[in-house]
Amino acid sequence: MTAVLFDFSGTLFRIESTESWLRGALAEAELVLGEAELIAAAQALERVGALPGGASPSEPLPDEVAGIWEIRDKSAELHRAAYTGLSRQVPLPDPALHDTLYDRHMAPAAWQPYPDAAEVLHALRERGIGVGVVSNIGWDLRPVFREHGLDPYVDTYVLSYEHGIQKPDPRLFETACAALAADPRDVLMVGDDRRADGGAAALGCGVHFVDHLPVTQRPDGLRPVLDLVG
Repeated sequence: MTAVLFDFSGTLFRIESTESWLRGALAEAELVLGEAELIAAAQALERVGALPGGASPSEPLPDEVAGIWEIRDKSAELHRAAYTGLSRQVPLPDPALHDTLYDRHMAPAAWQPYPDAAEVLHALRERGIGVGVVSNIGWDLRPVFREHGLDPYVDTYVLSYEHGIQKPDPRLFETACAALAADPRDVLMVGDDRRADGGAAALGCGVHFVDHLPVTQRPDGLRPVLDLVG
């Protein structure tokens, strides 16, 4: 292999818990909820799938979201509309809090790299293997990598909202391979979504899946990548 492509959420990084997300937004807005009310609101936000990178919706999508859900990662506007639309299904003490929540999920502090992410990315750099990040997302994740010290290991970022294309569309992976000057047949795609990330196989890329787990439950899920690239 001459290059490795990584997904972002659930692969290299994991978003904070829904409860932590809500607590942080309340503190930023200088709002207070009773503990029982806060826990209930966090559980409701999780059920509706309001936290990007968190749990998928377990309830029917509201009408204002249903029409855009499948294409939400094609633009920043669609992404914000989809997730704030889900959030607004949950009553909160101030309507402005829904946008505060959305903005918070983009903050580097809301994300934590998996324990072995730096080790694996550093080892790939040492071996001269190109690294790209290919993500279905509606905002610029580069500051997250910079804040956590992983940006020096990434050669290119290919983000769906910047191209108007979502995985599993092969064109997104093709763009990353071209940026790395790599033949897709010599590229490994690593991700947690079998449908989205599996789209790289259409180009001839190898594909390796990891489990989308909390960081404490997946200490070494990325290390097998080093064996796969040889």
